[in-house]
Amino acid sequence: MNKSSTRFLSLDVFRGMTICFMIIVNTPGSGAAPFSPLEHATWHGFTPTDLVFPSFLFAVGNAMSFSMKRYQELGNTAVLGKIFKRTLLIFLIGYLMYWFPFFSFKGGHVSLSPIANTRIMGVLQRIALCYCFASLMIHFLSKQSVVILSVLLLIGYWILLLVFGDPNDPLSMTGNAGIFLDKFILGDSHMYHGEKIAFDPEGILSTLPAIVNVVIGYYAGKFIQQKGKGYDTIAKMLLTGALFIFLALCWNMVFPINKKLWTSSFVLVTTGLDLVILSFLVYALEINNWNKGNWTRFFTILGKNPLPIYVLSEILVIFFYMLSVKGTSFYDWINTSLYQVIAPGAIGSLLFAISYMLICWCVGWLLDKKKIYIRV
Repeated sequence: MNKSSTRFLSLDVFRGMTICFMIIVNTPGSGAAPFSPLEHATWHGFTPTDLVFPSFLFAVGNAMSFSMKRYQELGNTAVLGKIFKRTLLIFLIGYLMYWFPFFSFKGGHVSLSPIANTRIMGVLQRIALCYCFASLMIHFLSKQSVVILSVLLLIGYWILLLVFGDPNDPLSMTGNAGIFLDKFILGDSHMYHGEKIAFDPEGILSTLPAIVNVVIGYYAGKFIQQKGKGYDTIAKMLLTGALFIFLALCWNMVFPINKKLWTSSFVLVTTGLDLVILSFLVYALEINNWNKGNWTRFFTILGKNPLPIYVLSEILVIFFYMLSVKGTSFYDWINTSLYQVIAPGAIGSLLFAISYMLICWCVGWLLDKKKIYIRV
């Protein structure tokens, strides 16, 4: 996510907004049911929270539309080196983040946390793989070939789920082809267990359609750069976004919108909404300059250091759980003793999530003030 000499405020704000809401939805307060819009759909269906992660991938594609210009001046060996190096680093950071804090403390003894129980796939790992394959496609293939391959990924994923899933219910959590592949390659102990079973929403097979989120984000960013900040640009993006949403709703009747399976209809509805949101930002910020008071800086601060701020948000919450206050974790204690007292129920949960995001924002503000921008 490198800077370019030509920046578009709308793209920077979009990326910052994505980081902001990703932190909020990932850290709801405890002691009460989360604020309902901050919850993912249980299985089939869609909530505002389901838009956050695919928007991050869309933003990765936006950033690639700037950085990949320089790849055209390099040889294939250098390009491959850069792509694979960045992929490996992001994947490794994601893996180490799940292994953290590396040591366990029980009965006064310190022991190394077993790698055998560490989750292999995850959010950053999916970002790394999607970035890798999208970069290779865009650099080595023509635009027409990239479009055809993207369509094949969406349709092919649908076919794979139907053919290799449980014949009785190929789109169920326990009967989809993705969980079968993950268990075969990764094993239960290396998968996500947040659903009370070994099921990874960022699994191997469902990474295939997620690549298309990055590809569409790339071409959206490139289109804005080529066509400029005009009404024609936002009109075409709005129409394309509306078309994607319409196709997603039609496909939803036979291939349901599902974030945890990352269905092809989910790809279309999220990229469609991202195009609509980005169109509004271009209209508001690039055409009408609705930036009185420089309010956009709140989001651009997060967008300038997206990776370190996201990692911080995941690591810091682990420390909150590790610290003990009056026999309970600091995370639970501050929620029950402060936020649930101020505003009992879901509102208190939301207030904690916003407060936690603001702590991470302050770190981003400090990094920006010192002109420190950490990238891989």
